[in-house]
Amino acid sequence: MALIEFSKISKSFGPAHILKGIDLEISSGEFLVLVGPSGCGKSTLLRTLAGLESPDSGEVRVNGKNITKQEPQDRDLSMVFQNYALYPHMNVAENMGFSLKLQKKSAKEIESRVKEIAELLQIDHLLARKPKELSGGQRQRVALGRALTRQTSIVLFDEPLSNLDAHLRSQMRVEIKRIHQKIKSTMIYVTHDQMEATTMGDRIAVLKDGLVEQIGTPSEIYHQPKNLFIASFIGSPEMNFIEGDLVKRLPWSEAQQPNQVLGVRPEAFRISQGVANSNELELGNYQIELSENLGGQTMLHGSLEGQNVRILVDSSYQFESGQKLKLKIDLTKAHLFDKKTGLNQRLNKGHG
Repeated sequence: MALIEFSKISKSFGPAHILKGIDLEISSGEFLVLVGPSGCGKSTLLRTLAGLESPDSGEVRVNGKNITKQEPQDRDLSMVFQNYALYPHMNVAENMGFSLKLQKKSAKEIESRVKEIAELLQIDHLLARKPKELSGGQRQRVALGRALTRQTSIVLFDEPLSNLDAHLRSQMRVEIKRIHQKIKSTMIYVTHDQMEATTMGDRIAVLKDGLVEQIGTPSEIYHQPKNLFIASFIGSPEMNFIEGDLVKRLPWSEAQQPNQVLGVRPEAFRISQGVANSNELELGNYQIELSENLGGQTMLHGSLEGQNVRILVDSSYQFESGQKLKLKIDLTKAHLFDKKTGLNQRLNKGHG
């Protein structure tokens, strides 16, 4: 396992300033996910750790040792890429054991290690096959297996599931987490998919424009977003953002200031069936425009005081287009953002 530290890492490509003095610490044995929109710098930061990019300034340290100028092959890490990069003329066993062969390991040691990892990944029955004989999910397991056979203290993932369909992505998310629990290496996983981030990471670092906007557990990031960007980027379906007179009705002093935006996740709405308690706010009529059955829940799309709002309700309810409902908000799950600064006004006040 390895403690990883990024200290004031900056990187530019021509006029494009990709990383802007990033400070980040990853605990030994942690599974950290770097997530953010395209161009935010997450893959560049990962490649800086791998030695595939050199920072313009700053240091990368592993267990206290500065490795910023160390050659990639001398760093105790392995990497899984978006494209599988398997050797087509080699079978699965040969692909998985190739790095050990380069390290002059004995044939017996290579065979033993490949067999161990193949059984862990449930691909031991595929060892004699060539990549062209494998499905996409199987190829991704082989690519993962190739990284794990090296027994490095750090394993890096650069959007490894992007080429898989939704069902396979779901399966592989579980597989990778299961493997992390077994081998305990420090793992850093890059993705633009917030679903992957929230389901896989021990912690998540959300990047935007070369900076870390927020770092925390999936629960902290979801329930305590620091700003409008985090609130809008993390969560599926997205948070609702409501402006206007409705905001002034909130029982918070900050709500009376100008440029305030109420943030409410779809599940924080309730259908009103009586008097609201002290932690709830009664709303006006909500008019349903359409509904989506999601299985256990139904997503309602509609209008609330002239603004588009989505709410999640139990699918046992039946709704029709044009129907009106009285809603209330659970204020303990609501957020108030300053439109100019983007900051969450209630984050340190026991609400939101």
